[in-house]
Amino acid sequence: MSTTEQRVAVVTGAARGIGAATAVRLAAEGRAVAVIDLDEAACADTVGRITAAGGTAIAVGCDVTDEARVEAAVARIAAELGPPTVLVNNAGVLRDNLLFKMSATDWDTVMNVHLRGAFLMAKACQKHMVDAGFGRIVNLSSSSALGNRGQANYAAAKSGLQGFTKTLAIELGKFGVTANAVAPGFIVTEMTKATAARVGMGFEDFQAAAATQIPVQRVGHPDDIAGAIAFFTGDDAGFVSGQVLYVAGGPLN
Repeated sequence: MSTTEQRVAVVTGAARGIGAATAVRLAAEGRAVAVIDLDEAACADTVGRITAAGGTAIAVGCDVTDEARVEAAVARIAAELGPPTVLVNNAGVLRDNLLFKMSATDWDTVMNVHLRGAFLMAKACQKHMVDAGFGRIVNLSSSSALGNRGQANYAAAKSGLQGFTKTLAIELGKFGVTANAVAPGFIVTEMTKATAARVGMGFEDFQAAAATQIPVQRVGHPDDIAGAIAFFTGDDAGFVSGQVLYVAGGPLN
């Protein structure tokens, strides 16, 4: 960072996968990181990786769909690390099924974690960003926002996050706060492993099949997404806001 001030970053869903890779990357770039997940104990590995490398991090257990718990978590982060001025809304869940099999609970769970969670976290953190005159919000969308069989709920939520991102960019820009979205393609995570299981394929075969459809001829990994997120959270991205970046190994129609 060009600033001498250690900025505080909050990464949700950071116990594993893309969230963990992002937390580690932002810590390596000089941020103090609040590692948030539903189970605080599950954050220990991510925090340990950061502190072992000389960085600063704390684990925070929080259900991002619970307004009171979100406000308490952000207050704790501000007290222990300092005002959070970088937010990465990564927390997510899958409840995949074809439309005629999908329950209302499957729909609501995905909407609540992805959309309500991002809303509550952004609302709680933005006051600190506005006061600081600096803020970076990155929301995790997905290539599934363009539509994907068996993911009506997930696709709708990820598409909704794009509209949410653009609105935040419009509302918060005058306060020095940018908002952007990163939309991963096929990334090797526990979530894609679960998708392979849902369609009845071994994970290695699932990855190999996916790679044949990707122009760069490989699947993505969490570090690929962390790099894109790191750009959006940096000082050099101050004139980039309201954008959706597909990180998918090639163009998507």
